[in-house]
Amino acid sequence: MRTIDVKLVTDNIKEMCIEANHFLSEDMREALQTAHSQEKSALGKQILDQLQDNMQIAGTDMIPICQDTGMAVIFVEIGQDVHFEGGVLEDAINEGVRRGYVDGYLRKSVVRDPLYRDNTKDNTPAIIHYSMVAGDQVKLTVAPKGFGSENMSRVFMLKPADGVEGVKNAVLTAVKDAGPNACPPMVVGVGIGGTFEKCALMAKQALTRPVNERSAIPYVRELEEELLNKINASGIGPGGLGGSTTALAVNINTYPTHIAGLPVAVNICCHVNRHAVRVI
Repeated sequence: MRTIDVKLVTDNIKEMCIEANHFLSEDMREALQTAHSQEKSALGKQILDQLQDNMQIAGTDMIPICQDTGMAVIFVEIGQDVHFEGGVLEDAINEGVRRGYVDGYLRKSVVRDPLYRDNTKDNTPAIIHYSMVAGDQVKLTVAPKGFGSENMSRVFMLKPADGVEGVKNAVLTAVKDAGPNACPPMVVGVGIGGTFEKCALMAKQALTRPVNERSAIPYVRELEEELLNKINASGIGPGGLGGSTTALAVNINTYPTHIAGLPVAVNICCHVNRHAVRVI
């Protein structure tokens, strides 16, 4: 049994909130560079140039990549041989978010009640997803999610008879309806299977997979590639102003489901697709 003081979690979460809002992950940097080299539209190339310039300025001057520094979404994979001490884990995570957003001068975008809308002033509480895994380590993934793209996300409760063509149509419909509102080029996370809430969670988690990694399941990998090609043929383009780069990746996760259902969730992220990952 390994013992971890929750203060270590707080410190890491704080640093990760600041890191994710100022620096893109290497896979996203490479994806934007590749997109620029392949973009067919002159205006599209110009917009991709501006996005890369913005990214450079953000890192050099420690200014957030985007003014919407998001609601903190955190995935916590806990080894079953880990014991936490020094406080409650969830409190420690939220304290890390609070420090990251207050000390890092990040925009506070969370309201305490969804209808009465009073701001919590420190961007807490976070959205936290826990899972138990083997081992004695803890993997933290911090993914600040801006709501320009979050608002464009969809859940479709399809019938089994809709099959793979129904899934394709659902994803393409969500992307088409999102259009420029999701700040393309976007990353498209898709969850297929499970239940209403499970498919949404899978779609969210799919956004944290490196964009240069395809699914290990052959038919899913083919579906990812086909959908990416069709999305980029839509002409929405960078900034929604036309071009051949509407999405940088389509990441799909699947899970067993009920004989009577085919849930599909599409969680769209803008071109920054912020996430930071650490193992402690």
